[in-house]
Amino acid sequence: MKRAAPQIRDVAAAAGVSHQTVSRVLNDSPNVRPDTRQQVLDAMERLQYRPNRAARALGLGRAKAVTVVTANTTLYGYAGVLQGVEEAGRLLGLTVGIRVVASDAAADVRNAVEYVGDPSCGNVVVVAFDPAGSGVLRAMPDGLPMVAATEAGGLPGVDRRMIFLDERQAAADATRHLLGLGHRTVHHVAIPSEVRDSARQGGWRAALESAGAAVPEVVPAGWDLRSAHRAGQALAADRAVTAILCGNDDTALAVRRALHEAGRDVPGDVSIVGFDDVPGAAFWTPALTTVRMDFAGLGRACVAALADDGDPVRLDPPSLVIRESTAPPRSR
Repeated sequence: MKRAAPQIRDVAAAAGVSHQTVSRVLNDSPNVRPDTRQQVLDAMERLQYRPNRAARALGLGRAKAVTVVTANTTLYGYAGVLQGVEEAGRLLGLTVGIRVVASDAAADVRNAVEYVGDPSCGNVVVVAFDPAGSGVLRAMPDGLPMVAATEAGGLPGVDRRMIFLDERQAAADATRHLLGLGHRTVHHVAIPSEVRDSARQGGWRAALESAGAAVPEVVPAGWDLRSAHRAGQALAADRAVTAILCGNDDTALAVRRALHEAGRDVPGDVSIVGFDDVPGAAFWTPALTTVRMDFAGLGRACVAALADDGDPVRLDPPSLVIRESTAPPRSR
C-alpha cells in the first residue's frame, strides 16, 4: 500500500513546533528564529515533505485558493461578503472554502487559526464583524497571507490589512433626513459592535449634536430578532418617540412589529430607518427607508487585495435610500 504523503501537521509534530510556525517557514516569514527555521527544514527533509505548489504560491500573491473565516453565513452582511468572495474567486479560478468559527472561546479561535495555518487553505479572508471573527483576526500569525473585512475604521490595535465600508456619513444622512422631516430627535437601536463607538452610532450622534437636538440613550440589541423586538417594545411604549434609526434591516423589521403590536403606525406615528438594504426591504409595507451597503463589493475587494493585481475594486459608499417608512411627525 502506498504511504500517504506527509502533511504540514506531520512536519509540525516532527519539528516540535506549531502549525503556524511551519506556515511561517513555508512563506519565508522573517518572524522565525534561525534555529527554529532550520529545525523545521530538517523535519521536512527527514519526512521528504514537499509543499503543494499551488498552496506555496498563495503566499506570493498567486493564490489558487482562498478560505473565508466567519462566525456566521446567513446574516445579510456576512452572506454578502461571502457572495463577493465567491464571485471574485470564481473569476480568478480560485477554489473558495469556508471555515466557521463557532464562538469567541479561546479553543474555537485557536482551532480556526490552526486550520487556516495549513498552506492548503490558501489565502485567508477573516470576516471580523463580531467577537469570534475579531478574535481570529487578532490571533492570526505573521506571514500568513490574509485580509480582513471589518467595521468602519478597522479593529483597534491590529496591524493587518483591513478593508471596510465607512457608513458614518450615511448614518448622519439618515439622521438628518429624519430631523429634516420635523422630528425633534432620533432614537437609535444599535446592533453589537467591536469598537466603543461604531460608525453608525458616531454618524447618528454627530448629526444630532450638529443640529442641537437631544441625544437619547442608545438602545442596545443583539444579532437576534427577539432582542430587537424587546428594544422596539420599550420604544413603542414611549409616546415621545417619533423617529428610530435601526442598526440593520432585521432590527428594523422587529422594531416595526413591536410598533404594530402597540398600535403605533409607521410612518404616521413613528418613522423608522434601517441599515443594509436587504433584498426584501423595498417590498415591506411600508417599503423601508434604509442605508444601502455594498457587502458583496467588500468581499470582492478582499479578494483583489489578496491577489494584489494593482486594480483595486471600487466600493460604492453606503447611501441613504428613501422609501415609505419615514414621514413628518403628526401634529401635536
